[in-house]
Amino acid sequence: MFEFVFAYRMPKNYQMGDKATREAWQAWFASMGDDLLDIGKPAKAAETVGRSGNATWLGGFSIIRANSAKEALEIAGRCPGLASGGGVEVGSLVNIR
Repeated sequence: MFEFVFAYRMPKNYQMGDKATREAWQAWFASMGDDLLDIGKPAKAAETVGRSGNATWLGGFSIIRANSAKEALEIAGRCPGLASGGGVEVGSLVNIR
């Protein structure tokens, strides 16, 4: 299995905290079971160095385990943030030790 980082890119007008949104995220995280290695944390403020999407901000991150990059993308495709106009950057993590 491989490890991936999900960086959540949320639209500028995204509002964290309503009950339905929290429940959707919690259900999605629960659906990953033991393959969710680090639930991460939401971010409430972020700055950018270099290029990044102007219409979004870093909303948080998670680290997951999947059998392939394709599977990681399928999992990311179920992220509740997509329904709000956000996105998920999926990066393959490399063990450099």
